[in-house]
Order: sequence, then structure tokens, then C-alpha cells
Amino acid sequence: MSGWTEQIGIVFGVCAAGLAGPVAAIVLLLRRKANARQRRRSPISISLLRGPGHSLREQLAEANDDIIWDVSFLMVLPLLVLALFLAQGHLVGLQQMLRLAPVYALAAVAFIAYMLRKLLKAGTRLDQLKAGYDAEVAVGQELDQLMRQGAATFHDFPAELFNIDHVVVAAEGVFAIETKGYTKPKQGGGKAEATVAYDGETLKFPTWTTKAPLEQAERQAVWLAKWLSSAVGSPVSVLPVVALPGWFVERSGRGPVRVFSGKELPGLLRSRGTQRLPAQDVQRIAHQVEQRCRTVAPTYAEASKAR
Repeated sequence: MSGWTEQIGIVFGVCAAGLAGPVAAIVLLLRRKANARQRRRSPISISLLRGPGHSLREQLAEANDDIIWDVSFLMVLPLLVLALFLAQGHLVGLQQMLRLAPVYALAAVAFIAYMLRKLLKAGTRLDQLKAGYDAEVAVGQELDQLMRQGAATFHDFPAELFNIDHVVVAAEGVFAIETKGYTKPKQGGGKAEATVAYDGETLKFPTWTTKAPLEQAERQAVWLAKWLSSAVGSPVSVLPVVALPGWFVERSGRGPVRVFSGKELPGLLRSRGTQRLPAQDVQRIAHQVEQRCRTVAPTYAEASKAR
């Protein structure tokens, strides 16, 4: 039995040693930050505007955290199972535990298979979030250039149970832009593999066809027009737009939704079908949109409150 006791001690020692370093580092880091925040405060006293891809950036952080926890769990749990196996062997005897070894082995294989499948799905979702975030940032940077033409540009506008990726308010009208970060094949036939055809009703990519982004953009524009009309007290029209950064767009028809590649967005304000606005209406509408987008607490101030 003394051999079993020594083995159990060794396994628990390995588990404790493996966890002690990360736990100590986290405790020291949190302690240092807490001490620093007791002496200093954030200079920012107002909420900040949402940036391009704000919601996706939060989802990316959560997805990364989930993957880190899952990998840590996958690494630590087998050690704990081994320790449990040895502990039970110490209590009931080696022969009895050897008969149960296949059960433990099957449970371990099932657990590892489940965690690996979960991590693969999480990795796919992480790639999709990254592509979407990159697209929103790229489109946001293009739209920010419109401020030189007198437009007000806002990002990640929070509506009811959904977000509008970008809202542009200018004398030329109000635009609700839905961004799609569709990836392209690494190997292909050049421009032909990176071109989407728009006939006014459907987006036709090289290997698939969809109406979903157009319908989504139109729904969002209708909601925004209704909300703005109520907020400013006069009818406001909103033009729905779909932005496809990195793609070439060939148009053979015109529908209710405008479709732009990323590089075409500087010409957004020249779009037809918009409602021109006097200067005072531009200011009133931009003010309402800004108030709804100013929701981001300064990171340092938020962390200090959480102490």
C-alpha cells in the first residue's frame, strides 16, 4: 500500500505544481492592478462611441477566453482522473481497479473526443468572427473618410436585438450599411473568383447565391427610418447598403439596396434614391444616433469599478 500512497502523492504533486504557477501569476497580476487603481483614476469621465466591429470584438474576446478555458480543462482533467483512479486503487485494491480500467479509459476517450470536437467548432467560429471583424474595420475606415465631405459616421449602432454595422448621416441622406466579411479561395482564377454579380434582387458569388444580406440591410434601414422619424419628430428616409470589402461588384440591375465593394465606398454620398437633408436636420439626426452609440465605458474606469 505504501507504493500506492507514494504514487498518489506524486500525481497530486504534479497537479498542484502545474496549477500553482498560473494561479500565482494571476493573483500577483490582479493584486498589482488593484494597488495601482487605488492611487490613480481614469481621466475619461464620459462614455465613448462604439468603434467599427465593437460587438464582434467583444465576441472575439469571449470566444478566445472560452477556448483557453477548454484547453486548460482538457489538460488538467486527465491528471485529476488519474489521481482519482490511484486514490480508489488505494482504497479498494489494485486488482479491483484493473477491472475498472477499461471504463476509465473509455470515459477518458469520450471526454477527449467531445472536447476536441468542441474546440474544432470554436476554431471555425473564431475564424468567422475574425473575418467579420476585419471587414467591419476596413469598411469603417473607408466610411470615416466621408467626414471630410461633411458626413457624420457612426459604427455598430445598437438597435433592438441587433446592430447596424455603420450609419452615415449627411446632407445627401442617411445610410444604413451592413458589412459582410465573406472569405475568398486562396487559389483561383483571379478577378473572376473575387467578383459578385448584383442584379437588383440577388447576390451571385462564384459558387453560391444569396438574398439574405440584401433582406437584412433592408429590414435594418426600415427600422432605423422608423426610429429616427420618431426621435426627431419628422419623417426620415434611410437608404439600405451592403458593403462587400475585398470583392468586385458587377451590377446588371438596381434594387432597393445599394451594393458597394470596399473601394467604392468613397462614392457612397453620390447614391441615388436618398432624401436630401437641410443642415439642421443633419445635426438633429446625428445627435440622436450619437447618443445611442455612446455606450462604451472607458476600460480603466470600468476595471476600477469592478474591484
